[in-house]
Amino acid sequence: MILRCGLVGGNLVIALSLAGAAVAQEKRPYAGPQYQGKPPPLGAPDPAPQVTPAGPGMGGMPAAGARPTSSGTGFVVAEGRVLTNNHVVAECGRLVARNTAQVRVPARVLATDPARDLAVLSVPNTVGPALSFREAPPVRRGETVVTYGYPLSGLLSSGPTLTAGDLSALAGLRDKPTQYQITAPVNPGNSGGPLLDSQGLVIGVVVSKLNAMRTAEMTGGDIPQNVNFAVKGLEALAFLRANNVQPRAVSAQGPEKRNVEIGEIADPSTLHLLCYK
Repeated sequence: MILRCGLVGGNLVIALSLAGAAVAQEKRPYAGPQYQGKPPPLGAPDPAPQVTPAGPGMGGMPAAGARPTSSGTGFVVAEGRVLTNNHVVAECGRLVARNTAQVRVPARVLATDPARDLAVLSVPNTVGPALSFREAPPVRRGETVVTYGYPLSGLLSSGPTLTAGDLSALAGLRDKPTQYQITAPVNPGNSGGPLLDSQGLVIGVVVSKLNAMRTAEMTGGDIPQNVNFAVKGLEALAFLRANNVQPRAVSAQGPEKRNVEIGEIADPSTLHLLCYK
């Protein structure tokens, strides 16, 4: 296995998609179907893909026996719409989304934002229910957070993994204003998964972790612990709304939920994304 490393802060950040040893080293843009301009509003028919198929199955399911070259996580944000990281889909020719019921469906890239590292995908409406975002009150330092995703698929459990921690800072690496710093453990494959608050509302999108080896070189051997990052939920909301996706956004209220209850909320909505050449 190899890690796909981000180029932020002098290689200080590792992006959390999981790549197999067969992944080509050169950058490959997404070659599957894309839409020109903004995606259609929800409820409108998807337009025909604006690309020429490069081979059998392009834009649909991969050929029987094909093996994914990398994987990540995504989650349903509206009917037929899935949010993930841009780096999860940036090198894919075909995308497949798999839910926890082991149903596999084709996915297509609708829009991307490399600066925020976000992408929105089109999937069949039946793939899972949408998670709700937290729009208020403002997220505070020290809040308990939960991640849900598919880290190290093929090495660890093939099912989703839940981890818990705290929101430790309101900015990312070198004060990046679009991200949070969290202590919840994450690993390659967690990229694009939801970051949830104590009521099971989305407050972020898992994106990267601090490169411990690179940081140790810069600090004379000190190994950082539990320094991970997520794109802020309000940034994700702005991206989705700019692309004709209207997720449910609510105010957090009521008693806190146990982690097992938060996992039950996230489970049917969180997808394993498989990238094929």
